[in-house]
Amino acid sequence: MNKYTKRKIIELSISSATVLAIFILWFIVAELKIFPEYFIPAPSSVLDAFLEISVSGYRGGTLLQHLGDSLFRVVSGFIFACFIAVPLGMFMGYNWKVKAIFDPIVEFYRPLPPLAYYTILVIWLGIGNESKITLLFLAAFPPLSISAMSAVAAVPMERIQTAQSLGASKLKIFSHVVFPSCMPGIFTGMRVSIGFTYTTLVSSEIVAATSGIGWMVLDAGKFLRGDVMFMGIFVMGITGIILDRLIRIAERLIIPWKGKG
Repeated sequence: MNKYTKRKIIELSISSATVLAIFILWFIVAELKIFPEYFIPAPSSVLDAFLEISVSGYRGGTLLQHLGDSLFRVVSGFIFACFIAVPLGMFMGYNWKVKAIFDPIVEFYRPLPPLAYYTILVIWLGIGNESKITLLFLAAFPPLSISAMSAVAAVPMERIQTAQSLGASKLKIFSHVVFPSCMPGIFTGMRVSIGFTYTTLVSSEIVAATSGIGWMVLDAGKFLRGDVMFMGIFVMGITGIILDRLIRIAERLIIPWKGKG
């Protein structure tokens, strides 16, 4: 067993022990009934809620349907942002004039809370998926564009100069030197972006929604259904981890050389 494998096993053991300790503490607190059931429901109640909603549904939709609606909104907004923000960010890093045009716009709305402009989107686009996907698109945009722009700026000049000395055109330099060199930074931005997009999900489902995992958690809170709220939060957390892992897998497949240079 090499040193890396041994460290990974120890790391996994510590993480597993931490999660187990949290669940044991949760079980003890719930059994002692220190807090009301709606405040901290028992693990068994959360499991029952999961099974019930998976089979019978919640307010007209099964758990899979609510999760599917949320994922459709998140993935749609994220993919649209990838197709626009990444190329734009790269051109912002490659051309100072493009940066001068778009950077102030991105920097202006980047720190704004999503709910601050969501009401405007509802007025413009209505209460359907259009406003929700647009909100998630805007949430995903800044991390993607900024990471792409920074990745271009971080490309070593030696690589570009070497390509120029070999007679490569600007287009070939961009496609064969700059773009591959930027991929690790872009994927890092994608991981940050999908996380921020997912955290904005609840905001996108807070207005006039009738489905979605975020809406389900908010709706359950109105009726003090702590079991449903905890279950929904667990599902959101696990789904977020899966989305992040999928991006990591894509990163390893597309840029297998990362970290080996």
